[in-house]
Amino acid sequence: MIKNGDVSFIVNTTEATRTSHSDSRAIRTTALARRVTYYTTIAGAKAACTGMKYHLASLEPYRLQDLHARLKQAAAEAVS
Repeated sequence: MIKNGDVSFIVNTTEATRTSHSDSRAIRTTALARRVTYYTTIAGAKAACTGMKYHLASLEPYRLQDLHARLKQAAAEAVS
C-alpha cells in the first residue's frame, strides 16, 4: 500500500521482538523512499495531527499557474 501511494501518514510502534524491528525497518525504509510522513510514537503522531488540524484551517489554496506567473515576473524585474 505504501508503494502504491495509498498511504500518506504512518504511525508505527514496535514491540521488543526481532521480527517487529525487522518489519519496522522495512516500513520505515519504504516510507522514506516514497516520502510518506512517518512517526514511531503515539505522542509524536498526536502532536502532528494536532498541528495539522490547526495549520490546515488557516491554509488557502492557490493556483499553481499564478505562482509561476509571479515567479516569472519577479525574475524579469530582477534582470531589468
